[in-house]
Amino acid sequence: MDIRTLSIASLVTGIMIFAPVGALAELGKDTIKTANGELTIHPINHATFVMTTGDEVVYVDPVGDSGAFAHFDSPDIILITHIHGDHTSAETMMAVSTDTTRIVAPPTVAEKLGEGVPGELAIVANGETFEVGGIRVEAVPAYNLTEERQGFHPQGRDNGYVVTIGGKRIYIAGDTEDIPEMRALENIDAAFVCMNLPYTMTVERAADAVLEFAPRIVYPYHYRGKGGMSDIDRFSEIVASNPDIEVRLLSWY
Repeated sequence: MDIRTLSIASLVTGIMIFAPVGALAELGKDTIKTANGELTIHPINHATFVMTTGDEVVYVDPVGDSGAFAHFDSPDIILITHIHGDHTSAETMMAVSTDTTRIVAPPTVAEKLGEGVPGELAIVANGETFEVGGIRVEAVPAYNLTEERQGFHPQGRDNGYVVTIGGKRIYIAGDTEDIPEMRALENIDAAFVCMNLPYTMTVERAADAVLEFAPRIVYPYHYRGKGGMSDIDRFSEIVASNPDIEVRLLSWY
């Protein structure tokens, strides 16, 4: 039997666990070594996650019960990709943001949040950058290509992000298809790539894009759609054609 394996770092023991494609271990969190120490990634649900370093706490698209964030420090930065309810929640933001939080979001998100959310709002459009502390945030395009899906995420409205922390470049896709701007990304150390239908793209298109821009690590996320869960095993099998790309599956659902 032809068994291909993916290496996944165990955060509990520090041992490398080898799981065959089709039986990936789900990690409750993961770490990436940076020039400033370890960056730890904590999946929350669907498209929501937290990144922590020794000095900074970053929330990405915080939605849902604020109790899910109870074990984390208050965010220094909150990144919001777009206005849909599984990415933007004024109620959750009221609960987790503080007066010292920097909120990075596209213009339409600012309109949806309205007044009263604590924190300093930085409105960042596609192609613009924002820097705070030792973190650089570049807003990159996120949109649909397929004609019947363009109403979900029109070009120019939403953000993906490339976040540089400790010299590592982390790509957060948001909701998008395999757009040229994604395929043209360079020097990405880790990528969070969505694949849910009918809103974004198939696992085949997501995998093909990943093979083109070749991040060192890829985390499938946001893979539940109207038809249920996308086939993450199939995604992993396709990406395995490039052994230099490691698929790491976090526990999102």
